[in-house]
Amino acid sequence: MPNLFLIPTSLGESDFNRILPSQNTETVSVLRYFIVEDVRTARRFLKKANPAIDIDSLTFFILNQHTSPEELSDFLKPMFNGNDMGVISEAGCPAIADPGADVVAIAQKNNFIVVPLVGPSSILLSLMASGFNGQNFAFVGYLPIQPDERSKAIKKLESRVYSENQTQIFIETPYRNMKMLEEILKVCQPSTRLCIAADITLDTEYIKTKTMKEWKTQLPDLNKRPSIFLIYK
Repeated sequence: MPNLFLIPTSLGESDFNRILPSQNTETVSVLRYFIVEDVRTARRFLKKANPAIDIDSLTFFILNQHTSPEELSDFLKPMFNGNDMGVISEAGCPAIADPGADVVAIAQKNNFIVVPLVGPSSILLSLMASGFNGQNFAFVGYLPIQPDERSKAIKKLESRVYSENQTQIFIETPYRNMKMLEEILKVCQPSTRLCIAADITLDTEYIKTKTMKEWKTQLPDLNKRPSIFLIYK
C-alpha cells in the first residue's frame, strides 16, 4: 500500500538540522511525486534538504485556493499506481491551516497510508511557550478583515476564554499584524492575557505573554513578521 508523506518545512530562514529530523531528509530524497502550494518554494526546500536530489526528475502537482475537487483526485493518480507521494506545506506542517487537508481526506477515503513527519508547528510551539491552557484550546485561523466584524470576533473569542476556560489562538497576514494587535488591545478586558509569538524558530524569535493593560505601554514591531496571537484569562 503506497504512503502519503506529510512533509513539514521550516517557518522561515532557519537551520534545517535544528528543526527537522534527519529521517525527513531520507524520506524526501526517495520520493518522486509531490503535492505543493508553490513549485518554486518546494524546489528550494528540497534542494536545501538534500543538494543531491535531481529536481528536474520530480513531478509536482500544485494545490492552492484555485484547485478544483476534480483536480485534487487526479493528483493522487501516482498512488493508485503504487507510488509513494509527499505533501509539502509553504511553512510548517501540511494540513494544519493548510489546503493539504483536502488531499489527506482523499487518501484516507481510499485507505492509503498517511504518514505525518515531525516538524515545527507555530500553533503548538506558541501554545507551549505561552503559559496558557494547553488541555483546552482552539485554533480559529484568520479573523474577519472588516473592523466591525473583526471586533465582534475578538469579543466572541474572549468570551470563550472565560466561559469555557479555553485558550484562543489565531493568526493574521503579516502586513496587518499591527492593526490586529491594536484591535485586540482595544476590545479585550485589561486583565485578559495576550501572548504574541513572532518569527518562531528563527534567530529573531519573540514570544511574550502580558496582560492587555501591560501590552499597551509598549508594543512590539510585528510588521511583516509571521506572528500568532493567543488570548487567555
